[in-house]
Amino acid sequence: MKRIRHHLKLLTQIPKGQTQKICTGFCQGRLSRNIDMNPPEDDGFGVISPRIKLRDGRHLAYIERGVSKDIAKYKIIIVHGFGSSKEMNFLAPQELIDELGIYILQYDRPGYGESDPNPKRSLKSEALDIQELADQLEIGQQFYVIGVSMGSYATWSCLKYLPHRLAGLALIAPVINYRWPSLPRSLIREDYRRKLVHWAMLLAKYCPRMLHWWVTQKWLPSTSVIEKNPAFFNKSDIDILKTIPGFPMLTKDSLREQVVFDSLRHDWRVAFGKWDFDPLNLSNPFPHNRSSVHIWHGYEDKVVPCQLQRYVSGKLPWINYHEVSDGGHLIVYYRGLCETILRSLLLGQENLAYRPKPPSLFPLPPHDDKCFEP
Repeated sequence: MKRIRHHLKLLTQIPKGQTQKICTGFCQGRLSRNIDMNPPEDDGFGVISPRIKLRDGRHLAYIERGVSKDIAKYKIIIVHGFGSSKEMNFLAPQELIDELGIYILQYDRPGYGESDPNPKRSLKSEALDIQELADQLEIGQQFYVIGVSMGSYATWSCLKYLPHRLAGLALIAPVINYRWPSLPRSLIREDYRRKLVHWAMLLAKYCPRMLHWWVTQKWLPSTSVIEKNPAFFNKSDIDILKTIPGFPMLTKDSLREQVVFDSLRHDWRVAFGKWDFDPLNLSNPFPHNRSSVHIWHGYEDKVVPCQLQRYVSGKLPWINYHEVSDGGHLIVYYRGLCETILRSLLLGQENLAYRPKPPSLFPLPPHDDKCFEP
């Protein structure tokens, strides 16, 4: 009786459309080697999306958008950021998707949404997950990758470990690890974000229980401490947050779940821990200009200062750098920008409105040759 009540409670919590999807799947017997309709042992009908089973036994959940992969001209894998999921809305107009023949594959990174956690998560494992996802779904030998915010570390890993599989790549408001050896000390010495990351890493590594206790205390705000916080978001971002769900995994209620907290903590530690390669030493994966790599960033981004992105793109001249003059960290949700990103990545069309302003108009901090030592 107790288990029956548990299942009934789960069903009442699942949106109507998703409940219909579950019933339809079971009634029609939609099973294949790529789709896992078996729910976890302790979660009843918790799994509602198709999943693949990786070689190490983990599962990755995914959704597919756009035209059929069998007829698509362009196939894109989108990597979501911190506290997000495969459900993030990449605002590509349907007319453009149909016109260009675009297939979009979005997935839950390990520990997010309906994907299993990966206790051995690393830079390389993130890239290999993308490769295995592409192989099991048979989207072809080459594909495009778009990484958003902290999902960019998986995207950088694709440049390192999977350059031969890339048809093109874009990073949208990518995070920067202050421990990259090539970052000049003078460029990051006074950056308060570096200090925040440093203390967060210490707590995540040595005092995870204290960190968990802190972020779930009743006297803290009921929603995430970062949500709608002007210390992290500019005015355009805050306006956007009024129209989107925000960061559901970063709410206090979600963080009380140990598996959610641990997944976020491990994700943070890999993104801002010591990397096994320096992105600023990477080689151009497209030396014959058969495709391109792009960085899109907001000039008013308060999470990652644009000065750092300008420095990175300057050190890697084969990267096409684009800047949104009034943009914050959430530029992926700005009206019209996803279409511009796709046209630039897939067709090589440059929108001059996003060409960065000369340093004389927006002076950058001076830097020297001494680099930050982790």
